[in-house]
Amino acid sequence: MTRPPLVAIVGSTATGKSALGIRLAERWNGEIVACDSTAVYQRFDIGTDKVPESEQRGIPHHMVDIVPPTEAYSAARYAQDAERVIRGITARGKLPILVGGTGLYYRALTRGMFPGPARDETLRARLQAVGHRRGVLFLHDMVRRLDPESGLRIQPRDEKRLIRALEVALLTGVPLSTHFAATRAPLADYDTISFALRIPPEAVAERVAIRVDQQFARGVVDEVRAILASGVPAEAHPFTGLVYRQVLEMLRGDRDEAATRALIVQENRRYARRQLIWFRKEPNLLWLDSAGERPETLSLAEVALAARGVLPDGTDT
Repeated sequence: MTRPPLVAIVGSTATGKSALGIRLAERWNGEIVACDSTAVYQRFDIGTDKVPESEQRGIPHHMVDIVPPTEAYSAARYAQDAERVIRGITARGKLPILVGGTGLYYRALTRGMFPGPARDETLRARLQAVGHRRGVLFLHDMVRRLDPESGLRIQPRDEKRLIRALEVALLTGVPLSTHFAATRAPLADYDTISFALRIPPEAVAERVAIRVDQQFARGVVDEVRAILASGVPAEAHPFTGLVYRQVLEMLRGDRDEAATRALIVQENRRYARRQLIWFRKEPNLLWLDSAGERPETLSLAEVALAARGVLPDGTDT
């Protein structure tokens, strides 16, 4: 029996993943499944670059706006939810297309997610106390020492995930990343064809700078103000993400808008490098060295999919 296909488009930020995904979905009866750890949260729109409905070209987008900002959401839960969505798309006779740059979510869905030991509240409290006393960057340094791979994928100020990585390593004696490698993929019965987009660092820098200007022009500062005014605490997890964390700091008086924009650009460039390092370690990716909006990128993807039997021959017609 032929395995059902899943197409994935991953890679670092600002490489045109959404554009390629929408174009493929438009041409080949597909639906988009987002792979983004912040886009799952409702109301966090501008800073996460969610594709506006007006630009979705009628293509359904799943795994976006599925939980409130105050709710905890994990990679393991994402894998369960996304698996259900993907199987539903297949059952409707459509092509599921996974699009995004959150490497841990991608790995959890395509390679499996270690459920981990139960929460140890005493250990967590001690780690939180260490973080408060010595700073969250000290926790990140601890993770880098105990679990270098997790140190690469977890953002330096993501206290929640840093503590979980330390908790697993200290309770089990085995790094979280090692546990991940030993788990079973939720979609093991699927034929997953994954493309990774890669463009030169200077192109990423230029695109990121343009995007940050657009985010401020679209009102990301007012978006943050409105979310806070609605009662969502500044400690809510989506506020730890890029753009939102820096805007919060600006509103607290840490820096002016010009400095905030420059910092967001800088942090995005760093994040893009971490994403590239992460995806280089993922097996079986087909690397496309051009932006997702370019016609040749679409053509290369279609040729590869035709070769795997996902698309019919003659995809240039």
